[in-house]
Amino acid sequence: MSNAQPNEIEQDPFHDIRPYRDDEVSQVLFDILHDNEFISAITQYQFPKASKWAGFLLRPLVKQVLAARIGDVSSVKEFQQLVEGYMAKMINRTTTKVSCSGIERLDPEEAYLFISNHRDIAMDPAFVNWMLYHNEMQTVRIAIGDNLLRKPYASDLMRLNKSFIVKRGVQGRERLTVLTQLSQYIDHSIVGGHSIWIAQRSGRSKNGDDRTDPALLKMLHMGQRKARSFAEQTKRLNIVPVAISYELDPCDAMKANELAAKAADGEYKKSEFEDIQSIVRGITGEKGHVHVSFGEIITADFEDEEALATEIDRQIHANYRLHPTNLAAAGEGDEEANAKLDARLNQVEGAAKDILRKMYAKPVENQKVALAEYAQQERGESK
Repeated sequence: MSNAQPNEIEQDPFHDIRPYRDDEVSQVLFDILHDNEFISAITQYQFPKASKWAGFLLRPLVKQVLAARIGDVSSVKEFQQLVEGYMAKMINRTTTKVSCSGIERLDPEEAYLFISNHRDIAMDPAFVNWMLYHNEMQTVRIAIGDNLLRKPYASDLMRLNKSFIVKRGVQGRERLTVLTQLSQYIDHSIVGGHSIWIAQRSGRSKNGDDRTDPALLKMLHMGQRKARSFAEQTKRLNIVPVAISYELDPCDAMKANELAAKAADGEYKKSEFEDIQSIVRGITGEKGHVHVSFGEIITADFEDEEALATEIDRQIHANYRLHPTNLAAAGEGDEEANAKLDARLNQVEGAAKDILRKMYAKPVENQKVALAEYAQQERGESK
């Protein structure tokens, strides 16, 4: 949006990555409405055929309708209330059930760092926010990679929805500066009473194996390493592992085909708009039952990122709600579950079919291991 001056940057060191404030909302929405590329994109999405021959007529109408809908929006909360209406329609159209567990452990007056498994680009944090919002808790600030924000209007829309930018693709000394700024912003948010959602790793778990990247946890300490130890910093952030599970993954075929291509050719090159296609399919595609499981707040001392990553993974794996499709893929499903899985498998061919099956089966395997570890730990403590 704006070009900050040097003195403004000193007062607002996170100006280039943070979500927009209430006093910025009206101007950002004005700029988006007058972005011809954005209006064209919405027109093409709403009228894929007619926009090709009547776009010059439809674009002014689309702009007029959008202006009417967002004309009175002047705060982040009002913008999120607008988004909530669209989210409710999406849930009614694409899910059979949405549920959660563990949210009773959370204090509405506290801020948390929710570290979540990552299956869907847009919907993972959206479902976490849905659960928090409908349990009268504050919505989260959402970490999103700048690789998804190539268009200025995309960046503006995400920052209006309380997203902050994770800069990727930087190297050398600049990378250290970027990661330190990100670490400081996360700490600044939590201490200031604002919860955060961040994925456990960069990129989605396309093979169904949810694993936390220790480098992510190392980053959380970078901005505070002179002030406190790793254990002190991670306890200060109120980390809560979150497991999000979809009975049906709208992007399962795309993921399986990508992994099959990588296995066959050694690499996979995304098309220019593939991430956008994944976002749209994730929003509009059939999901079945979606469950969000909030784990226990991590209060123990973990001296390094590997040990903390192991605990986060163990909670995510143990709390993951297994659906009939997962059980069917692991050979434990009934006739109805097997039919649901077969419908997903029939989307792909060859090696991708086995990859897709393993994608749904992996959470079953991971949960058995996690529960066995918990049982062993309890036996050790009872002696």
